Amino acid sequence: MNLSEEQIQLRDWVHEFANGVMRPAASEWDEREETPWPIIEEAARIGLYSFDFIANSYADKSGLTMAIVNEEMSWGDAGLALAIFGTTLGVAGIFANGTPEQIGEWIPQCFGTVEKPALAAFAVTEPDAGSDVSSLRTNAKYDPSNDTWTLNGTKTWITNGGIADVHVVVASVDSALGSRGQASFIVPKGTEGLSMGQKFKKLGIRASHTAEVVLDNVRIPGSMLLGGKEKLDERLARAREGRRSSTQAAMATFEASRPIVGAQAVGIARAAYEYSLEYAKERRQFQRAIIENQAIAFRLAEMAMKIEASRLLVWRAANMAATGQKFTMGEGSMSKAFAGETAVWVTEQAIQILGGYGYVREYPVERWYRDAKIYTIFEGTSEIQRLIIARAISGLQIK
Repeated sequence: MNLSEEQIQLRDWVHEFANGVMRPAASEWDEREETPWPIIEEAARIGLYSFDFIANSYADKSGLTMAIVNEEMSWGDAGLALAIFGTTLGVAGIFANGTPEQIGEWIPQCFGTVEKPALAAFAVTEPDAGSDVSSLRTNAKYDPSNDTWTLNGTKTWITNGGIADVHVVVASVDSALGSRGQASFIVPKGTEGLSMGQKFKKLGIRASHTAEVVLDNVRIPGSMLLGGKEKLDERLARAREGRRSSTQAAMATFEASRPIVGAQAVGIARAAYEYSLEYAKERRQFQRAIIENQAIAFRLAEMAMKIEASRLLVWRAANMAATGQKFTMGEGSMSKAFAGETAVWVTEQAIQILGGYGYVREYPVERWYRDAKIYTIFEGTSEIQRLIIARAISGLQIK
């Protein structure tokens, strides 16, 4: 788990951007609750937000590069980091389900150009289908006479939803098969019938755009079905015969992204820990620094232990995914659940260490606390992660 010299240089480069560009702007964009286009454009200008950067990061055989990058970015600010890298969810959906031709055509369009950056969105969750992905009501109907698909439904809690240049939409093509009867589709910006519904005002990660996506008789050509019709028909036939399918449209993306989400949580936790550690060294009460009290020192020691454990779980899962090892114990879910809960706990402890100062907006720890909470909810709640782990270690279909 030692980082290479190249990885260390990359980490330091990203950290410089996080420290010099993101942190000074974090409070402003948290208050504005708008997509931070100047920050995205600056990331694109230096090559941080680009197809080449993401492709090279994912090509790292150790699997650690994307985890390192996401930790540093979220150390800068989680809302800004998600505004910049929320596109990678759509990219992961295309990469996990698309043909080589679709990957080559659409992933570059997710990022746009240096002069005009673009965004992508991955649309799965619905008002009545959150953790239960098998309950999706958004449907896709195929018309063989003109090789088109028609999509209808509403997606919710979608990062970049409605403003993205490329939407990757998971829809049901055979509701009787549940999650095995779903497929992923590309819906470009400007497609007739595609619109943004409600934009959500959130507790945290406010710089990241989250909204509903409405699909009203959205017609797209057959080429927009990720993986192609022949592959879909083969998968549906296996499912109807009761045979297991190797992939499911939504889960294939989540499995790839969980360690990366865990890395983001580690970044938030580390930011809060470092800030409260320095504060505890400087803040004096009763003629000594408050860190000289065991209650504070032990709290900080526990924070450090949990952050280090979280990072190791994240790195292990990322390495396993990159090297083709199966998650036999739910290692991806372990990394995401533990890191997410650590971020919530650490940021709460940071507020406690700062006391009243931790509760006001002039100090960043209250924002980190608000940002951290989502990491026990999105990309699969902590309860769902425990269900996945329990199924993996028991071999039983626990419900």
